[in-house]
Amino acid sequence: MAGQERNRPASRGGARKAPAAKIAASDGRMARDAADARMRPIGVFDSGIGGLTVLKELIALLPGEDFVYLGDTARLPYGSKSNEVIVRYSRENTEFLLAKGIKMLVVACNTSSAVALEEIARGTMAPVIGVIAPGAAAAAAASRSGKIGVIGTEATIASGAYTRAIQKLRPRAEIYTRACPLLVPLVEEGWTDNEVAERTVAWYLESLKASGIDTLLLGCTHYPLLRAMFARVLGPRVKIVDSATATARSVRERLKALGLDRKRPGTRSRSFFVTETPDRFVRVGRRFLGPEVESAVRIER
Repeated sequence: MAGQERNRPASRGGARKAPAAKIAASDGRMARDAADARMRPIGVFDSGIGGLTVLKELIALLPGEDFVYLGDTARLPYGSKSNEVIVRYSRENTEFLLAKGIKMLVVACNTSSAVALEEIARGTMAPVIGVIAPGAAAAAAASRSGKIGVIGTEATIASGAYTRAIQKLRPRAEIYTRACPLLVPLVEEGWTDNEVAERTVAWYLESLKASGIDTLLLGCTHYPLLRAMFARVLGPRVKIVDSATATARSVRERLKALGLDRKRPGTRSRSFFVTETPDRFVRVGRRFLGPEVESAVRIER
């Protein structure tokens, strides 16, 4: 009996320690998994080069994060394609970036954000942020009178995504939209401050200016490179808002809320992938982002 009595405390102590050891091991794995998730890169895709304006703002706000950028340069522009094609291309871009182990996906393409964002979000476990909602919120907040102009590609304007997003925030807002298909090729040719660009911008903005807008939302990632031109044509009373800065803020807030922001910045990594002509991407991309665009890798599609 004495021997049995001596064994009981040891048995009870072991029973207490075993679950604690399992909990500690589980906590350790969870901590390692969380740390691993935080150190993963952020994926960004666009139909081409314009999404670099979003990436530029992301780098400015999140300098310690790693980024993987995909520009679908072989199949741009998305703005003139059917919704079915835009959704398919957007899914393929998403799958490529997910294979890179990203912790968050930023859809920097306005057209994909307008047409395919819900489809993309349904098909991935990673958090997804587009440019429509942040841009609309920035425009709704900036406008004094509620008269807001929106310019973008044909598909973005036809989708009505910006109109719906702004009216959700300001139901009484008057929204004037204009598709501007010629502005993207002008920007990619580097024609951002010459007579051809100014006449084209003035022609597109004529009806919006006549409508008395006090805010212009740039609904295409290429358009920030024409910001000075828009300001000259519209005058100082019209505020110009682009979605890039607002999207970067949304990404920062979402990362923090999910516990995915890097607590201690590591070695910066910026990787660029394209579906065609990497040399041209690097050359033109430096107008958008500067020397950060050192090289690009072509992938097959």
